[in-house]
Amino acid sequence: MPVTLSVVIPVYNEARTIVAVIGRVLNAPVDLAKEIIVVDDASTDGTRQLLENMSSGEIRLVFHDVNRGKGAAIRTGVAHATGDIVLVQDADLEYDPRDYPLLLEPILEGHADVVFGNRFHGGPHRVLYFWHYAANRFLTLLTNLLTGLNVTDMEVGYKVFRRDVLRRLTLTSDRFGFEPEVTVKVAKLGCRVYEVPIRYYGRTYQEGKKITWRDGAAALFHLLRYRFFD
Repeated sequence: MPVTLSVVIPVYNEARTIVAVIGRVLNAPVDLAKEIIVVDDASTDGTRQLLENMSSGEIRLVFHDVNRGKGAAIRTGVAHATGDIVLVQDADLEYDPRDYPLLLEPILEGHADVVFGNRFHGGPHRVLYFWHYAANRFLTLLTNLLTGLNVTDMEVGYKVFRRDVLRRLTLTSDRFGFEPEVTVKVAKLGCRVYEVPIRYYGRTYQEGKKITWRDGAAALFHLLRYRFFD
């Protein structure tokens, strides 16, 4: 049986980028049959109207009636996914679908159950926000201490999963807590986790970036919660 890919795109108020992102996913350089599951998390900026004009055989649209957060949108997308491999794609232009072959290779070759991208591998990337970088380094170090993993970029948006592994996880975080929660839980499950270098085109708050210091504080809470109390 040929391996199939589900690309889950959680979307909230990304009217400026969503059409370009879906176009790039459609043209991603992979030979696998793929489905694109776009979950609109009750956008208010015209994103939904743009999406309603894009439905096709490869693109499946799901709409939340109320805003529930990125983690909730990912859970909805995973529930609709039918592919053997599930890849999470952010709806902005920070991550590049040209990296799909690198992200998929460890799973396709049978080495990995889960693959993380790595934005901090020394390659070209936009230089932004020192305190975001410092917070990410701290949270990643704490993740490694709590899980025994040795990941470089816990908060990275590009995460890829064998679907059978992802379905074994009970995920509950609604906002950006998805990243620490899923990292802790794949470690608890004993999954084989790989990292690969990716391109990263970070954006500013003026360009639509949404994550704030509150989400960093919440990530710390989620790491401790899911490691010791879940």
